[in-house]
Amino acid sequence: MSREPVAQAPDNRRYAHDALLYDSPDQLVEVAAPFLLEGLAAGDAAVIATGPDTADVLREAVGHSPDVHVLERGDVYSARTPAAITTFRRLAELRVADGARRVRVVGEVDFGRTERAWLEWQRYEAVINDALAGWPLWGLCVFDTQRLPEPLLETALQTHSHLATASGREDNPHYTEPADYLRALPVPEEPLEATVPRLHAAHVVDFAALRRALATELAGVPADPDVVQDFLLAVDEMTSNALRHGGRPIDLRLWIGTDRMVCTIGDRGTGWDDPFAGYGPAHGDDLSRGGMGLWLARQLCDHVDITSGPDGARVRLTVDF
Repeated sequence: MSREPVAQAPDNRRYAHDALLYDSPDQLVEVAAPFLLEGLAAGDAAVIATGPDTADVLREAVGHSPDVHVLERGDVYSARTPAAITTFRRLAELRVADGARRVRVVGEVDFGRTERAWLEWQRYEAVINDALAGWPLWGLCVFDTQRLPEPLLETALQTHSHLATASGREDNPHYTEPADYLRALPVPEEPLEATVPRLHAAHVVDFAALRRALATELAGVPADPDVVQDFLLAVDEMTSNALRHGGRPIDLRLWIGTDRMVCTIGDRGTGWDDPFAGYGPAHGDDLSRGGMGLWLARQLCDHVDITSGPDGARVRLTVDF
């Protein structure tokens, strides 16, 4: 297995994605503090984006250096995953514009409390290998082995190309190509789908009428009106996508549970096999070219699950309330 010292940094023009699995605060400090301080000495910006306990330990270890910037983890990771990607891109733009070679980030994802919540951030850990590939960022993601469950530690090993240890930076033999990892993740079952839907449009042809019907069904949902409107917009976008790009008939089903809204949109097109779709606009920064439907849906919904097969594609949108 090849090794390189922590101080030997990868190409600063490309994203590097390392993982530190640590058992104690001392082990965290032994690896993460030099990562930040050596970055400052090399002309990199240094950022901490972790939970408050981890941030306190690291700030103490770097002597409360004012050059090490601390971000509230909630400002980075509590939003949906495309927003976190956008945050890191903007961070790189700003710091490089200020003269940094690149940005080193010690990050700690808040995976959430349920396996359903974990899934979006498990996807994120793989997606950012592609979404941030050309950005001047070096991420050191830290994972507390005493606190995190085994599936999330397995995710750490499968989604980071290198491991950071006290001995140096190592190639990670457990790393899985991001597209393969994403395709292998299971799509969870949704119990509401086993019940009669609140609304079923088997052959969507009148978009305006469908929207009125959806709005009527959602009017009584005991959720924040902004949450309901976001969900309605996401359904609009994905139904419009299916009409434009999929094969007819378009099938839509809506369920409203006691704590969530679920909508599935299916089409009879050629299917969908891009596991990175929707984590940024399809046409990059040129938003005038469109391609924002799935990107918006991922930002507006708690869960976006896509399945594809010989009969077409199906998108399932879920918003918790």
